[in-house]
Amino acid sequence: MGTAIDLKDQVLKVCNLNEKEWDIFSSHIRYKEVQGNQFLLRQGNICDFVGFIRSGSFVYSRFLENGESFTTDFGFAGHWITDIYSRLNHLPSFLNIIALERSEVYLLQSEVLDELYIKIPKLERLGRVLTENAFMRIVRQTLNLQISDAKERYLQLIHDEPEIIQKIPLYHIANYLGIAPKSLSRIRKEIVTGNPK
Repeated sequence: MGTAIDLKDQVLKVCNLNEKEWDIFSSHIRYKEVQGNQFLLRQGNICDFVGFIRSGSFVYSRFLENGESFTTDFGFAGHWITDIYSRLNHLPSFLNIIALERSEVYLLQSEVLDELYIKIPKLERLGRVLTENAFMRIVRQTLNLQISDAKERYLQLIHDEPEIIQKIPLYHIANYLGIAPKSLSRIRKEIVTGNPK
């Protein structure tokens, strides 16, 4: 499960809440322990929460009608977790968010967060940062798929998320990179041996 990350430290990095404001904010946070393979969100349901991963790891994926799945992102300790499109538009999610191991999350209901933006205006900065970060992850993934080859995408991924190799099954990584698992194995072998085939 790895090192636990403190929510308060992460929130205070983004918004300078005083103790009273933190107490109000934190009183609405719900702690949840999630087992491996347990869903935090199922596709077809509306995402009504913002979460913070205290420990563990998650995969964002979509199940296709042919039985396959499509991996769109990952979440690790210290990451915020939500389906921002579903949450902001109040629409059914196209995604599942699934724990890959026993994980701990702090959850805040979207409706409560919206009320807290009014009660504690400093928290709007948190909302803005979450939205910007989600947008940047989407843009980065889209650009990587369009302008980088598979090896470059893999190297960038392990640079950005070094824990991914220990925590994420290779088929999810390959799927996220848009390549077959065999191709990922070949790329990994090339990197280790320094011998491109």
